[in-house]
Amino acid sequence: MATRLKLLFLEPFFGGSHREFAEGWIAHSRHQIDLLTLPASFWKWRMRGAALHFIRRVPDLADYDGLITTDLMSLSDFKALAGPGCPPALVYFHENQLSYPLAPGEQMDFQFGFTDITTALAADRVLFNSHAHHKTFLEALPIFLKMMPDHAPKWVVEEIRAKCGVLYPGCRIPADPVALTPPDAHQPPLIIWNHRWEFDKDPESFFQAVDAVLADGHDFRLALLGESGRAAPPCFTAARQRYGQRIVQYGYLSSREEYLNWLRQGHIVVSTAIQENFGIAVVEAVRFGCIPLLPARLSYPEIIPAAHHAQVLYDSPAALHEKLIALLTEYHRFERLRADLSSSMSRFAWTRRIDPFDDLFDTRMENAVQQKIDPGFRRDDGKGEIPCP
Repeated sequence: MATRLKLLFLEPFFGGSHREFAEGWIAHSRHQIDLLTLPASFWKWRMRGAALHFIRRVPDLADYDGLITTDLMSLSDFKALAGPGCPPALVYFHENQLSYPLAPGEQMDFQFGFTDITTALAADRVLFNSHAHHKTFLEALPIFLKMMPDHAPKWVVEEIRAKCGVLYPGCRIPADPVALTPPDAHQPPLIIWNHRWEFDKDPESFFQAVDAVLADGHDFRLALLGESGRAAPPCFTAARQRYGQRIVQYGYLSSREEYLNWLRQGHIVVSTAIQENFGIAVVEAVRFGCIPLLPARLSYPEIIPAAHHAQVLYDSPAALHEKLIALLTEYHRFERLRADLSSSMSRFAWTRRIDPFDDLFDTRMENAVQQKIDPGFRRDDGKGEIPCP
């Protein structure tokens, strides 16, 4: 019989993928997981001060078998304040500050990179949400350290590498077969944008691609979903004026069911992201019937089966334009592709992902940490190896 443990989850940025991950793990876990959170705002201040907030809110740490947190908190600060009573700690990296692209006009604050480093060093286990993310972090780490004028702690690279691994997150999608909505032949195809309205998702390139197919005379509808920050990029407002009635939904939907209804009606989901470490939004859209068009980089080649890369991944604006026109004009030819891709996403359902996460804190895994070996995942050998089921 599997061990049932008591775990504490500290989430300093309870929104977006961070919230989806925390709530999904807790809802499906065999363990008792107590969750403490901070709102999803002021991420820089979360990295600086979340540990000081949580240390006064946590119950008796001696009652817990393990601690879970994510990368937007200084785990080293928390453990220093908690003292020797802190249980074994796992940190899950949704993003990292060594390789995250800077917003226009922003300069790098080196302290956030050092917080990632000390958090990883303080953890008993470090997990990344994709092999692409894991690889990017480990490649950026020695480059970052070389910026120090002297006494660079080069030893931390291997110290962190030895405790790192990859586990794809679960997603709030069904594992059982999904009945896909038949396309409406009387309506133009519906293009879905369900990413955050922020610079790292490069919405300008998305609208340029849509402008190009419109200029070629191809009709479409557009649903602009996804969360917006305090100030959405101006290209969204301009697009609303430019496309008029072609936009059938504009803005974030707080209702999960309304959001999924738009995905079910969708034909195509497009990403032009310059930063994507996993891609929950794409997994959701594809599971409910959207055919994806995605950059042939970042995490996307991992989440799309290799057999379909040539059809749905693109390596240039011209390739995106060509593939988008093909879908808009001959969507009926891609029904088999649509069904196959939807079925392939079922492997990311929480019911199929939960066991590797729950097993992380059992006795066998604790012994594996001490031996620098983790049977819960295979080490990334640079060949895109898939995590163990």
